[in-house]
Amino acid sequence: MPPTEEQLLRDTLAAAAPGTQLRDALERILRGRTGALIVLGYDTVVQSISTGGFPIDIDFSSTRVRELAKMDGAIVLDKGVTRIISAAVQLVPDPNIRTRESGTRHRTAERVAKQTGLPVISVSQSMQTIALYVGSLRHVMEGSNAILSRANQALQTLERYKSRLDEVTRTLSALEIEDLVTVRDVATVLQRLEMVRRISEEIAEYVVELGVDGRLMSLQLDELVGTLSDDRELVVRDYVDVARDGMTTQQALDRLAAISSTDLLDLHAGAGALGSAGAAESLDAPVSPRGYRLLSKIPRLPPLINDRLVEHFGSLQKLLAADFDQLMAVEGVGELRARSVREGLSRLAENSILERYV
Repeated sequence: MPPTEEQLLRDTLAAAAPGTQLRDALERILRGRTGALIVLGYDTVVQSISTGGFPIDIDFSSTRVRELAKMDGAIVLDKGVTRIISAAVQLVPDPNIRTRESGTRHRTAERVAKQTGLPVISVSQSMQTIALYVGSLRHVMEGSNAILSRANQALQTLERYKSRLDEVTRTLSALEIEDLVTVRDVATVLQRLEMVRRISEEIAEYVVELGVDGRLMSLQLDELVGTLSDDRELVVRDYVDVARDGMTTQQALDRLAAISSTDLLDLHAGAGALGSAGAAESLDAPVSPRGYRLLSKIPRLPPLINDRLVEHFGSLQKLLAADFDQLMAVEGVGELRARSVREGLSRLAENSILERYV
């Protein structure tokens, strides 16, 4: 399956991020105030819209691209940005392709990107900017300082949201132990999980564009979000029943991801992702977890065993009430695992209650 425009844009940003040879070439062109039009890829479509120029086919280097940019015309590289195919090429894309640009170089870049499906970079001589075109997408590449400023603000926001997520998650755990969970409690956790996911994805885009300058931020992001995607899935698996709600876990996650940023503030929207049970008119309607999320917190317990335990007992309350022999009756749960499950659930129950009431 060919990559989507968004995936191709992300890959191209990574290829042109600070610390790469391509980014060094672009910055040299900016400093030289010559401008450039660079096509990242060569195929029959590019060949059909190219006239003139010089076939080169030599190894790529930033200094060579800088020198070639002094000539009029486009520079054509291979997809891997390892070779310079040709230079001083006149590109003649289909004039019927609509473009939002006004300058000749930018208009050509956008039309070539749409016609070929390949990334095209336009360096503006007068505006001193670098614009990347991928299909119908346009992205202005900025310096590391500007991106770092926005990324740091987003990281601070993520820290606050993650702190609030931890609070509501702990509350949910205590309520699950006591069997007092309502749709509101689950919707609140899903809302916060989705908010954190969206902010973390935005920061991840910044990290890609920052290249070597984003290594520290990448570590901070990994530390903050951790197993966020697993947590979203486990919450949904706890409260969505395929037979009852008529949808799979992935469908519920897709519905949650599709909620607009404005609607996400409404708990009813988050509850709607849970299907018929979650879409109840009253957010105070009681619901019961199946136990996936709490079982995942027990160390060294394989996911397959978790699935078998949930399938065997059907709900968290039955799991909590199960004795040693009942746990050992589950396939794959021997004496050691039964003791681990029994002690693990007891420890989680004790800690959750203490955190809530002490």
